[in-house]
Amino acid sequence: MEDAIKRTDDTGFDPVATTRTVLRAAATGSLGTLSEGGDPFTSLVTTATTSAGEPVMLLSDLAVHTANLKRDARASLLLVGAGGEGGDPLAGARITVIGTVEKDEDDASARRFLARHREARGYAAFADFGFYRLRVERAHLVAGFGRIETISAADILTDVPAALSDGEAGAVAHMNEDHADAIALYATVLLRRPAGDWRMTGLDPDGIDLTGPDGVARLDFEAPVSDLTGLRERLADLARTARNRS
Repeated sequence: MEDAIKRTDDTGFDPVATTRTVLRAAATGSLGTLSEGGDPFTSLVTTATTSAGEPVMLLSDLAVHTANLKRDARASLLLVGAGGEGGDPLAGARITVIGTVEKDEDDASARRFLARHREARGYAAFADFGFYRLRVERAHLVAGFGRIETISAADILTDVPAALSDGEAGAVAHMNEDHADAIALYATVLLRRPAGDWRMTGLDPDGIDLTGPDGVARLDFEAPVSDLTGLRERLADLARTARNRS
């Protein structure tokens, strides 16, 4: 099937890949909801994603944004990628993800969120807190002059084979327990992030998610994997590449 938008331009810019990377790598975002009177209301939230790429948030029933969502589930979520650190805050790519928010009872969503935001473990079990998922309809990408695209959910989200989703928790635990050295190489050599306590928080067909001393990081694969065997081979290849470069 032909993609809804052109994957790359003459410079090699890929709007779909950029959108997916910003979505996966963001740890915080600005959540836009509608107040009772219809006024827009924006608040800061912490975010993770499902393995397919849908944003997940841990929200309190006492918060204004949660009350707004219970009246009207429509919402948007602004996520900002790296690139504005040099002085211009508009230099980095950013996406506005649009859709509806619903309660998320999936244990995998909670696991992925709490692995990324370990500080939230202290209050995630409180009675007034719950996990919520943004069901993506589309996203609006701004990645620089002339690099503006509206991208459908079909392009944004990743189909995750059951063989990979069922084995994700075990694979992540195994990597953290037995291959911390490889994870450190992924972060410091391949992604050029500072040394420290790096851990894997999630994986999907397109890459792995890490967290460490300066926040979260995303390492995208050059090609998708579809099962645990392919994942094991890809991670081993990346570790060899990192060792050869270090």
